[in-house]
Amino acid sequence: MSLLLDAVATARLLPTPALVEHLRAVLRDASVEVPPRLVQALHGGGSLFVMPALDRHIAITKLITFTPANAGSARPAIQGDVVVFDVATGERRLVLDGPTVTARRTAAVSLLAAQALAPAPDGPLLIVGAGAQGFAHLEAFAAGLPLRAVRIVSRSAASAEALAAHARAMGLDASVLAQADAALAECPLVVTCTPAREVVLRQRPREDAFMAAVGAFTPRMVELAPELCRHCADTGGIWLDAADARHEAGDLLQAGLDLAALPTLADLVRGTAAARAGSGPVLFKSCGWAGWDLAAARTALEAADRA
Repeated sequence: MSLLLDAVATARLLPTPALVEHLRAVLRDASVEVPPRLVQALHGGGSLFVMPALDRHIAITKLITFTPANAGSARPAIQGDVVVFDVATGERRLVLDGPTVTARRTAAVSLLAAQALAPAPDGPLLIVGAGAQGFAHLEAFAAGLPLRAVRIVSRSAASAEALAAHARAMGLDASVLAQADAALAECPLVVTCTPAREVVLRQRPREDAFMAAVGAFTPRMVELAPELCRHCADTGGIWLDAADARHEAGDLLQAGLDLAALPTLADLVRGTAAARAGSGPVLFKSCGWAGWDLAAARTALEAADRA
């Protein structure tokens, strides 16, 4: 197998069920180390991300650019690679396609949270944003939940219809809607995966809702209105994908919430926090963490070794 894998080959090595199991394993592994990621602003509004992580056996670095101006164009907003090294020998084992890893591991993280926290896992699912993360979340939720129907909202009608067609090809009931807020009454599963330039949800969700917000991953980005975030905090609960989100989650920071005590997926997997703190909607806020890329690298190596 070639060391340098394109998007198709990378996706083939990252099946959702195995990826979710490796996510759990990373959170239980005391040897895992994740140094702070470097985010360097670039001229023109983009950012360079350098994200290392390691365990006893492998060390990885994700090196990607995030270019918001590419949204809606033929060029992806996220570009780059994940390089995987053997700790004992220093050998480079794999170079994975960075956007594919980012999309699939982010969706798998949301699925892991939904499997533990969603009161109504059969949906319907509302997806706000029909880019790469919209496709990845559709596929992950369909693979890991008893999903039957999906509703899609996007600024791009063509992207929304393409995602709906993909959902129908998977055997799901799918429709495109004009307004995201109007769909909240029907949909107890919600994923927001937009470029996070502005608020896309303002209304209160259902009391049995699970919401995964993944588009905003810097303090200045936002998808959810402050009053919506505060409502979840007061009545249901808010979970973070990792502790780093405490200083990165723009939706929550702009809502004026105290993030210091919010539980993370590690608390959930290790059983150190109750799965549901209240009877209202649950908000899962994901900002990304190199530990998730380490889990993806483990998954890919395992699959490659079997091939």
